[in-house]
Amino acid sequence: MNGEQELILLMDVGNTNMKIGLARESRIVHSFVLPTTLQETSDTLGLKIVDLCSYLQLEAGDIRAWMVSSVVPPLNELIRQSGEAYCRCPVLFVPEDVPLPLINYYTRPQEVGADRLVTAFAARELFDTPGLMVVDFGTATTVECVQDRGYLGGLICPGVLSALNALGGKTAKLPRISLELDSEEIRIGMSTAQSLTQGFVFGFASMIEGLCHRLKNNLQGEVTVVATGGFARKIQPVCPCLQEVRENLLLKGLLLAHGL
Repeated sequence: MNGEQELILLMDVGNTNMKIGLARESRIVHSFVLPTTLQETSDTLGLKIVDLCSYLQLEAGDIRAWMVSSVVPPLNELIRQSGEAYCRCPVLFVPEDVPLPLINYYTRPQEVGADRLVTAFAARELFDTPGLMVVDFGTATTVECVQDRGYLGGLICPGVLSALNALGGKTAKLPRISLELDSEEIRIGMSTAQSLTQGFVFGFASMIEGLCHRLKNNLQGEVTVVATGGFARKIQPVCPCLQEVRENLLLKGLLLAHGL
C-alpha cells in the first residue's frame, strides 16, 4: 500500500464528529470536521467528499484509498459504499482490514474502540520511550497505556464538552463559555462564567495530572505522555504532565497504517 505521491483520505468517525483528512507525500495537508449523523447516506457522504475535493481544487477520483477508524458501526457499510462509488477506491477500516502491529492485552480485545487503538499505535510509531500514555480529549476523555509494542488498556472519563453540555442542559441560567484562560494560575471565580472556566479547565487538568501520576506506576522505564483532541492545546499550559500535543494524532495513525 505504499506510494508517496498518492492522495489518501483519512476518516475518523466519532460519536459526535467526523474528522476527515487528506494526505499526500506521507503528510496530512488538509483536515475538516463534520458532524456525525445517523441520517447520513452513502450519497450524501460521497457528495460531501466530492465537494471538499472541489473546494480544494482536487479530483475525488485521484484518491487512492480511504483509511477509516469508526466507533459508529451503523455508518460503516454506507462509508464503504460511498468510497467505492464516488472515489472508486478501496475503503479500509483500521484495525479490521488493516491490523495494527500492537499486542492487544485487553481482556476482550474486540471491545476496544478503533479510535483508542489507532491513537495508541500512532504514539508508538512517533515516540521512542518504552512507556506511553495517550490522553485523548474527545467526546470522552480517554487515557491509553502502551508498553513497548503492547496496548495495555486504559481509562475512560467524562469528556470536557460533554460534561459542560450536560451541566448546561440541567441549569437554564448558566452562560456560554469558551474555556479560554487569561492566566495559567488558578483564580477564584468572580462571575459564573469565570467560575465555570476555572472549574472545568483546572478541574480536568487536575484529573489528568492525578491519573497519569498513578498510572505511571503500571509502566516500566521512561514514559511519555501525549495529548490529542481539540481541548489538548487549551489544557496543556496548566497540565504539566502533558509533554507532547498532537492534535491530528488519530489521522496520523491512519496514515501510518496505510504504509503497513
